Amino acid sequence: MNFFSDFKISFLRIKKGSIRYRKAGSGLPILMLHGNPQTHVMWHKVSPELVNNYTVICPDIPGYGKSFKPALSHNHEGHSKVQMAADMLEFMTNLGYDTFYIVAHDRGARIAHRLALDFPGKVIKMMLLDIIPTVEHFERTNMDFAMGYYHWFWLAQRSPIPESVINKAPEEWFFAHTSREKKDKDFFSPLALKDYIDCIKNPETINAICEDYRAAATIDLIHDKTTRENNIKLEMPILVLWGKKGKIDQWYDPLSIWQSYCTQEVKGNAIDSGHYLAEENPKEILKNILQFLT
Repeated sequence: MNFFSDFKISFLRIKKGSIRYRKAGSGLPILMLHGNPQTHVMWHKVSPELVNNYTVICPDIPGYGKSFKPALSHNHEGHSKVQMAADMLEFMTNLGYDTFYIVAHDRGARIAHRLALDFPGKVIKMMLLDIIPTVEHFERTNMDFAMGYYHWFWLAQRSPIPESVINKAPEEWFFAHTSREKKDKDFFSPLALKDYIDCIKNPETINAICEDYRAAATIDLIHDKTTRENNIKLEMPILVLWGKKGKIDQWYDPLSIWQSYCTQEVKGNAIDSGHYLAEENPKEILKNILQFLT
């Protein structure tokens, strides 16, 4: 498989700055959002197989990759999922898309969740990979979560505590951080790994990653709790997938949790994978995307 064959890499400016993205194909648009500490390149085994049926748009989410870094503030508002979701909607609007599908993983899936809550008429269907709602993680925190997802608490420490440590050895941090299930250093394909490492060697990216997690532990929780108290739920069809080898499968019943956040029946299942589903088992992810969106 060629690496992003037929995709054009570009930058598109929104009010806050430029978004790096790849785009190819024809048909209804799919917005594909990546997670931490990665870039849009995580979709390289999946997105080229979709271009015959869909227009595929893979951006670096704000703060990550080579996209703009949101402005810093004492309450981390620029890195809130409310703001990042609005940024992604502006991005898609500027590309000329009024409605679209979303396929999203990890931090990108948290942005997708908020985008679909705040702008329900924009999202036709949404597929979320390896998450439950942020507020559910924090409210269910126990020893297993604190140890298994320790980075949620470490990265959220006040600036510049985590940044100062990570920036001393960003490549070593990357491999430690991405080994929540033990893996070899050649787990990621070379071209993808090069992009990930190049981007996390930028101290501004590390700062943005930490701010993302600070927002999750503060302003995002306020927004999530307010939304839940107001009984605002996801209205579009939702598919959730998670890895059998990952923590979500060990700790939670994802379908029942997501069902309480949705008005329609939630579909989904575990697949043979760890946390990095699109790179570990792209055939299964592709099959689910095509079945769900058709």
